[in-house]
Amino acid sequence: MTDRDPIYRRHRFSAEIIAHAVWLYFRFPLSLRMVEDMPAARGVVVSHQTIRLWAEKFGRTFANEIRQRSSRRHGDKWHLDETVVSIRGKKHWLWRAVDQDGFVLDVLVQSRRNAKAAKRLMRKLLKGQGRSPRVMITNKLRSYDAAKKEIMPGVEHRSHKGLNNRAENSHQPVRRRERIMKRFKSRGNSTLRLHPRSDCQPVPHPTP
Repeated sequence: MTDRDPIYRRHRFSAEIIAHAVWLYFRFPLSLRMVEDMPAARGVVVSHQTIRLWAEKFGRTFANEIRQRSSRRHGDKWHLDETVVSIRGKKHWLWRAVDQDGFVLDVLVQSRRNAKAAKRLMRKLLKGQGRSPRVMITNKLRSYDAAKKEIMPGVEHRSHKGLNNRAENSHQPVRRRERIMKRFKSRGNSTLRLHPRSDCQPVPHPTP
């Protein structure tokens, strides 16, 4: 992305400053006011309200670009797992998939922990990756097996808690965010903050 990109029209700050601020917000467990301090240290004064608007406008666009660029590098062994998160005081389930190298393939926040929710995750994975894995590894939750038989019947499924440490470990950054941010403010915003690229690599900084 460059300053000439149509999405940057009517923005007073350069594409580089915008991208860096959005990257900081989604990549690290920082509040908006903490992110506000980062450009200020370089002499760039940006309000936390402006950074919030940038995150809402550009976050998904940046994440999708990174997903497209990195989609061919993922492994053929997928680890799936789910963990509970609190959004506005209500319990939701964060479903996450990583490959054998720990690269986050996708995440999905849902209100249920059942076969229907597992199917949604698998369909989303297949759509995003464009192919099935060679092996799928999960915990003992029966919903995975039921969903796998319908969505990916030809894929080898290994169900064992000890084998699924990669997926379980990938939830740790989320726990750190929860402790610092106290709670997620909305389901939509939590999905962005938990986007697969936010925990594995930075948004590329565009050249103005």
